[in-house]
Amino acid sequence: MHRMTGRTIITYLALFLAAVLIGSSVGFILYSAWDLPEVQALESYRPSITTRVYSDSHQLLAEFFVENRTPVILSNVPEAMIKALVATEDTRFYSHRGLDYRGIARALYRNVRSGKILEGGSTLTQQLAKVLFLTPERSYLRKIKEMALALKIEQRYTKQEILTLYLNQIYFGSGAYGVESAAQTYFGKQAKDLSLAECALLSGIPRSPKYYSPFKSRESAFSRRAHVLNRLVATGTITEAQAREASRIPLPTQPTVQHEKPAPAPYFVEYIRQKVEERFGSSILYSGGLNIYTSINTTLQAHAEQAVITGLSKLEPKLVRKRKHPHQPLQAAIVVLDPATSHILAMVGGRDFNRSQFNRAWQALRQPGSAFKPIVYAAAVERGFSATDTLSDTPLSIKVDAKKTWTPENFTRTYQGDVTLRKALAQSLNVPTVRLLSKIGIEETIRYARTLGIKSPLKAVLPLALGSSDVTLLELTSAYSVFANGGIRLEPVAILSITDSSGRVLSNSDPLPVQAMKPETAYVITNLLKGVIERGTGWKARELGRPVAGKTGTTNDYRDAWFIGYTPSLVTGVWVGFDDQRSLGPKATGSRAALPVWLDFMKQAHQSQEPMDFSVPNGVLFRNVDPRTGLLSTEHCKLSLREAFLPGTEPRKFCEEKLPVEDEIAIQDEAPE
Repeated sequence: MHRMTGRTIITYLALFLAAVLIGSSVGFILYSAWDLPEVQALESYRPSITTRVYSDSHQLLAEFFVENRTPVILSNVPEAMIKALVATEDTRFYSHRGLDYRGIARALYRNVRSGKILEGGSTLTQQLAKVLFLTPERSYLRKIKEMALALKIEQRYTKQEILTLYLNQIYFGSGAYGVESAAQTYFGKQAKDLSLAECALLSGIPRSPKYYSPFKSRESAFSRRAHVLNRLVATGTITEAQAREASRIPLPTQPTVQHEKPAPAPYFVEYIRQKVEERFGSSILYSGGLNIYTSINTTLQAHAEQAVITGLSKLEPKLVRKRKHPHQPLQAAIVVLDPATSHILAMVGGRDFNRSQFNRAWQALRQPGSAFKPIVYAAAVERGFSATDTLSDTPLSIKVDAKKTWTPENFTRTYQGDVTLRKALAQSLNVPTVRLLSKIGIEETIRYARTLGIKSPLKAVLPLALGSSDVTLLELTSAYSVFANGGIRLEPVAILSITDSSGRVLSNSDPLPVQAMKPETAYVITNLLKGVIERGTGWKARELGRPVAGKTGTTNDYRDAWFIGYTPSLVTGVWVGFDDQRSLGPKATGSRAALPVWLDFMKQAHQSQEPMDFSVPNGVLFRNVDPRTGLLSTEHCKLSLREAFLPGTEPRKFCEEKLPVEDEIAIQDEAPE
């Protein structure tokens, strides 16, 4: 009689226990199923899908995701991929009903012999149940629940449906969930285009993505692929020759989809992210598979980013106060709008998004200084003032209260007597502007600013005329776009449309146009702002070599430098300053600090465009006037300027006396503002 050894006794005992456990598991599985989720949830289940952000030319800018995933239908998965998965993970997938009892017995035997859980004998259905519903804990209780759920899934769904769910859900490592994202990540192609060698590699990864990924261990990945190919040979799917040929193909060395790569236009992308999350919620943003089509122009965006880098590198050596605070570097921001549509074509919120995500283009509230003055002058023109009306540029003291008096001063602390509105704006004279605000009314001016899109709080005080209330670069640039767009106000547009993963349109950009001011008023202001360039503080912008309107801005102690200017096709605003609002240093005016950045960008943006002047509305009148007095020109006037007027505001009197000829065109190295 055959004598039984200790090893044989242990083996028989293990098999006996396995039989007992398998036999009793049926009842326990049924008992355990009571607290499992209903499998009907699979019918409404939608895996987390990547949201993508595109430029105006549909170039991919960024992706938002919890799990990088793109769903795919089974017909777009190569047969080799499906057969490789079945051959490697679940040979009897098409014959079992959710559980492979032979596999369970084998796994149980190995686990009993080792004294710990080495393998689970899981079918593809069990793996799907584990991924969709259960925690990743390794215990017998969890295994029993997984088995119960697998049986329920198999009762309700076909094998094809189970495979589709599995292929879209399983994790392939390197941030890729589902076979489509895996194909893009590892090979830069769609799943339907995967070769035999590529299918073999991918199908071997889910067992242990950290171990079998070629980006983690090339040797392990190579051995795993060889194992999958051998399984395909063993099941008769491919020949040995095909396996040898596939095994010679090199493994990928790095992800073709760099999910951690900094996005182009990072400040703009973050602006978009916040706007979409605010409207749809974070769950939809990160898991809903949205397609977000934006207004950003990647060419203009690149020019804007380079202009900031170049401008700051040139400006910093000139500052009196060097980089005493290296953690607070000099910053700049740019916003570029299409005046006809109000589309945001470029946005730069700082010099380095990796170091600071604070977007100074729309989140920073800063005093605009003289860059606010055009709003005051527009309110005046809309109410009957003309470019040739005169204001007193003489010392002014305003009583604030019983003990306090405010005395506004011009930049140069000199005075010129009576000056026209054109000259006061061109040379950015403070005292005449304060007098103008006093005439039209503070509350009226604030109301007018609101119609132009200024939403930030504005203090009802006379220093408002000099830009004492904080605004954002985006809202002030948008207000200037009203001047460039014939008085029509449109909310800035960043998102053109949003669709869901099936292409259904969820949102369309359709801003409501509002006639914020008369077209004639808009042109008169544009004409006045052209004067700022031709003979005022913005004279450096003449270098652009085309009609330009704009305004500089400098705040107290040179804390902020601004220049907002426009051509018929682009409105661009630039701000330069420190986050902690310390001084940029003496002479760091808008003309010296911000205008060069603006000019650098605008040169690049217009390099292929022919110069074009601003169109004139039908209602605008033109008269030749003496720029010193604002009176109609005669033969007695040595200087003459063709001025634009709203009907009824043109001068009636003529220049009669011979006044000394002043050099109205001469500009100092730094005109006052």
